[in-house]
Amino acid sequence: MPQPNLLLGVNIDHVVTLRQARYRTLPDSPNAEPSVLAAALAAEAAGAHSITVHLRADRRHIQDADVFLLRKNIGTKLNLEMGNTREILEIALKARPDFVCMVPENREEVTTEGGLDVAGQREALRSTVKALSDNGTRVSMFIDPDLDQVRASAEIGAAMIELHTGTFANHTGAERAAEVARLRAAAELGQSLGLQINAGHGLTTKNLPDLWPVPHLAELNIGHHIVSRAVFIGLQEAVREMLAVMATYGK
Repeated sequence: MPQPNLLLGVNIDHVVTLRQARYRTLPDSPNAEPSVLAAALAAEAAGAHSITVHLRADRRHIQDADVFLLRKNIGTKLNLEMGNTREILEIALKARPDFVCMVPENREEVTTEGGLDVAGQREALRSTVKALSDNGTRVSMFIDPDLDQVRASAEIGAAMIELHTGTFANHTGAERAAEVARLRAAAELGQSLGLQINAGHGLTTKNLPDLWPVPHLAELNIGHHIVSRAVFIGLQEAVREMLAVMATYGK
């Protein structure tokens, strides 16, 4: 089969948010549902190219055991989002995900609210990137489309950047067009520096076509919209619906 122009990583954190709403204190209950593995396998069956989970310091959704369960059983790639802490790094080194995406974390936030300040944390991030890379994991930086952050990501040895598309998603009209221009510039610079260009946050089937002027996109990581659509049409159909829109990239 020919490789599609744009790959899809399905973030299943919010499937687990539903499980934790009832079974946070009963992780071994035979009734604990929905299953993180079943969600991952359904996404894969529908055509997802990787499975993304965020192991947060506060463990509000994904748990340590979920990461190892997915690592053992999924058939595609595992992408682990993580903050730069020793505790989570040690778990990542044991689990050996295919990819790690370094993200900022704020306990008060509902979800990740912006990009990581790579330029301001070069040395701390450089050692983490080296440890993960030496262990066989490709590392990405989740950053705003800021040229200094793109350059810093390349300087510390990251293989990829994931451009934060939250500002793009939350605006329309001229403000969205201005953000697309920023995303274009960041993608072009990243490509010239040898970085793989991914993107994610707030992306939906409706707003994706407005993102298509951004060149060099390799993979999108999308979770909330797919899980939200799954409530009404099922997870596999929600993944297929997203892939159908993504197939128009570069056309």
